[in-house]
Amino acid sequence: MRVIKLKTNHITNPLGFDLGQPSISFVTIETDAKKQEAAQVIVALDKEFNEVVFDSGKSEDIDSLGFQLPIQLKQRTCYYWKVTVWTDNGEVATSDVNWFETAKMSEPWTSKWITPKLDSSVHPVLTKEFNVDKKIKSARAYVCGLGLYEININKAKAGDEYLAPNFNAYNKWLQYQTYDITDSLKQGENIIDVSLANGMYKGRFGLSRTENLYGDKFALLCEVVIDFEDGTSTIVSSDETWKARKSQVLASGIYDGEILDSTLAEQAIYEVEEIEIGYEKLKARLSLPVKIKERLNVVEVITTPAGETVLDLGQNMVGWIEFKTKAPKGTEITLQYGEILQDGNFYRDNLQSAKCEFKYIANGEESVVRPHFTYYGFRYVKVSGWHGEVKQEDFTGCVLYSDMELTGHIETSNPLVNRLFLNALWGQKGNFLDVPTDCPQRDERLGWTGDAQVFSGTASFNMDTFAFFNKYVYDIACEQEVLGGKVPNIVPVAGTGDGCSSGWSDVATIIPWTVYVQYGDKRILEQQFDSMKSWVDFIRKQDENSGSRRLWVTGFQLGDWLALDGENPNSFAGGTETAFIASAYYYYSSMIVSKSAKVLNREELFKEYETLANEIREAIRAEYFTSTGRLALKNQTAYILALYMDLVPEGKKARVVADMQERFKADKNHLKTGFIGTPYLCKSLSESGCNDLAYTLLLNKDYPSWLYAVTMGATTIWERWNSVLPDGKISGTDMNSLNHYSYGSIVEWMYRYMAGINPVEDKPGFRHIRLTPMPDYRLKYAKATYNSAVGLYESGWRISEEGNLSFKFVIPFNASASLILPNAKLENVKVNGKSLKETELNASQSGDNVTVELVSGVYDFYYVPQVAYVKYYSTQWSYEELVKNEETKKALVETLPILLEEHMIGKVGDKSPRELSYMPFFPVSSVVLDELDKKLGTIKVSVD
Repeated sequence: MRVIKLKTNHITNPLGFDLGQPSISFVTIETDAKKQEAAQVIVALDKEFNEVVFDSGKSEDIDSLGFQLPIQLKQRTCYYWKVTVWTDNGEVATSDVNWFETAKMSEPWTSKWITPKLDSSVHPVLTKEFNVDKKIKSARAYVCGLGLYEININKAKAGDEYLAPNFNAYNKWLQYQTYDITDSLKQGENIIDVSLANGMYKGRFGLSRTENLYGDKFALLCEVVIDFEDGTSTIVSSDETWKARKSQVLASGIYDGEILDSTLAEQAIYEVEEIEIGYEKLKARLSLPVKIKERLNVVEVITTPAGETVLDLGQNMVGWIEFKTKAPKGTEITLQYGEILQDGNFYRDNLQSAKCEFKYIANGEESVVRPHFTYYGFRYVKVSGWHGEVKQEDFTGCVLYSDMELTGHIETSNPLVNRLFLNALWGQKGNFLDVPTDCPQRDERLGWTGDAQVFSGTASFNMDTFAFFNKYVYDIACEQEVLGGKVPNIVPVAGTGDGCSSGWSDVATIIPWTVYVQYGDKRILEQQFDSMKSWVDFIRKQDENSGSRRLWVTGFQLGDWLALDGENPNSFAGGTETAFIASAYYYYSSMIVSKSAKVLNREELFKEYETLANEIREAIRAEYFTSTGRLALKNQTAYILALYMDLVPEGKKARVVADMQERFKADKNHLKTGFIGTPYLCKSLSESGCNDLAYTLLLNKDYPSWLYAVTMGATTIWERWNSVLPDGKISGTDMNSLNHYSYGSIVEWMYRYMAGINPVEDKPGFRHIRLTPMPDYRLKYAKATYNSAVGLYESGWRISEEGNLSFKFVIPFNASASLILPNAKLENVKVNGKSLKETELNASQSGDNVTVELVSGVYDFYYVPQVAYVKYYSTQWSYEELVKNEETKKALVETLPILLEEHMIGKVGDKSPRELSYMPFFPVSSVVLDELDKKLGTIKVSVD
């Protein structure tokens, strides 16, 4: 048995973070035990645990998902901790030692904010020389540089993160970072160099693409604390004794790139002066460091028809190219970044005004070169001015994103679906660079809240996002403080205005709740509850000002953004009534606030917001539903939201589901949803007995569909369903990103429904799950793994050539699952080679399914399904289209219905055999499959 994944505030060995009252978590693996009986947490000031500051003793109250340490933290102190776990079978294991180190906390700064006496357009390096005359025990640098900075100690980069101090609402708070520079210093002369650049703080940024959004001067605050082995210490503080010089970085910007002139030797020395920024906005970091998480090789060097030299990385990625060169002094090498080729040539018009370039002027020495203060979204790189032959091995793609652990993976028998999963994952990597951005390449790269909230479920399966989202929602709360609870559509605002919209601004409630359910740590609800409540209160005020109808009918709404069902081709809002969407989210967020209040034991607020939510739901029902259950709106998104958000009147769900099926039939079983409808689309279908239709939408390959982009060679998720046309031409340059993760939210459905790994709200953190895999005959197998907060889950299924089902499940230690085996009879089910009925597992028949309660362990289930999983026939053609051909019509109208009437097993609603003949799923006995193959094979030939 081992105890692993020790984290403090969901971060491994955090250095210099704002920890608050720290919470520790851990995972136990490699044991046959089922439950944790007790645990012990010990915290000390030394690795040997001689100076213990907390010892829980053997306790039954320590939750591995989050145990808050009852200690008073000291400033600039490293704490070491370990965990011992006792299990129900008598095993005992103690973890390795982990640590966390506090920042300055409330300690006053001795340093001053300084700025160079240079023109504000000149990129500076601020520098300080100092002497160390004793043996060093430890050394830390506490740094905030505006806009972006890199710190070098004795000519070597300190730390392995980039683009510090990251991106937040700089007008509200400023993060400082802590660096362990113990091994970088030496006895004798030392030098600190801090390079500063524009970044989002003072560079061209935001929807206005203007400069100086947060400030117009470079600034640095740096405090180096050196502790010596003799017990003394010294501080090197930024002040007027520091000096400045011009940087080799001549220009930099997030949108436009960077110019680096390495021929510039260390130049004239300039004075620095104090700048009034103050200390009240300073806060120890919340942002995870942005690191080079992966390195990609160039897969091909292309010479285009236009004679350009272009590198193909094979993957749309975010970061930069690092290259080796020994070009003659003065050689100017230019790299231009783009996402797609057009007619075989380099192309980047869809990046709008962003230049996305890197210019390097060589000094004649052999060098490894990279940008310092920008990043790019790209697959292709045009190389100009290169000296000699352009070789693949001289270039490396450095993939940047926030330092998050990968936790989930999905694989199926369909390579296109597998690529779709990877596309969503790469979209997350590219856009989770400190802020969840909409896109990483063009002149935008902003924290659009709607994109973040619709993808948050997928994101939290793919990666451990607790700390990442914790920082983002903190920024949301900061922006709300001066807006009366209103949540801007973009956070940080970055000069974009404070407009709000349903679906976007509901990020304030949805992400904290998603993170709580995913990780089981209510600290995020404690931190964000006032923010969550104030957002709902803001909507309620709009409601009351418009007559207290318990509907949200005022203000501008973004609607079902980029949906395909709008009547106005110039509108991006889609065809679903925006007041319905807004009111649905009004209910949804109110209910989340109610549930959060219950978790936090705020009983009065729980009842207040539950009552509010119920009033909103009843108002929606009165406004949008008839007495017979007919929904007044006929859009896919309207049906989907009504079902997903539980807005359908009692007893009327069957009517709404039937009407929704007719809607999809009219749309030829293709989606027409936008940013709002798409995340809930397949979830609602699978929960409503339309799992076959959910798979149809997943597996469609023609436009509009998820796999259309995959068939067109996409390696990330597109902003639009048709960002690229079938002829390979980009569909337009106005708002057209090829790395825009919102529609990648389908991956959450793949985890939750295809594989069946569903968290349970009242047992959060995956302590208990609802395990509901939903196979479909169009895939031979599907499997998912998820390294949850409680441990590793696995869920996979396979359909044999004979149509039989097998499943494999892994339930981690100290967890349990309620399994629903679909289309099964209890007496036919085997588990781990034995009849299920002969085991001690709690199992029962529930209609057409078998329910089994599982505890920690590995399980292999096998059975013959009650209804055969037949092959997939053409759902791309409606009945009306098929019968245009006389031969086809004869086969369908005469032959197939007769076969179905003779061999059908059970009923599918009230569908007649003729209606079933053009549905995507037929529940038939295996004896008729061969005949169906023949008949439908003839149909396919005649249609194609």
